[in-house]
Amino acid sequence: MIPKNTVCVWYDSEAVDAANFYARTFPDSSVGPIMRAPGDYPSGKEGDVLTVEFTVAGIPCIGLNGGPHFKQTQAFSFQIATDDQAETDRLWNAIVGNGGQESECGWCQDRWGVSWQITPRVLTEAVAGPDRAAAKRAFEAMMTMRKIDVDAIEAARRG
Repeated sequence: MIPKNTVCVWYDSEAVDAANFYARTFPDSSVGPIMRAPGDYPSGKEGDVLTVEFTVAGIPCIGLNGGPHFKQTQAFSFQIATDDQAETDRLWNAIVGNGGQESECGWCQDRWGVSWQITPRVLTEAVAGPDRAAAKRAFEAMMTMRKIDVDAIEAARRG
């Protein structure tokens, strides 16, 4: 069954590699059907992989091998809520260690340029919580980080 809404992510030519990496890395993720181009197109030939269906953490996606015309930006990202430091470290290190790149405040990019927010639930709870002074301390702590340090966020929250 085709979902009503699907996220389409543009890749130059490595959508299948990206989908396989996501399926190995994130829980509740998988790779689905691959569609090959029925004819030549501006960035490829008949028979080339045109799209791959995949799921990332329960979200249905399509990877489109559209060529080099459009590049990824941080204006789009996947936000993954993590339960603890171990999960945060595992996901962050998988993305960055597979040719990705670190950024600030829990953001990183995979080797295909797709942005990810690896966000411990404790951070979201602290910043959104009713204690505004604790929220400010947690937010200020986060602003100094690349990968989020759960213990540091909890310490900032406590004051």
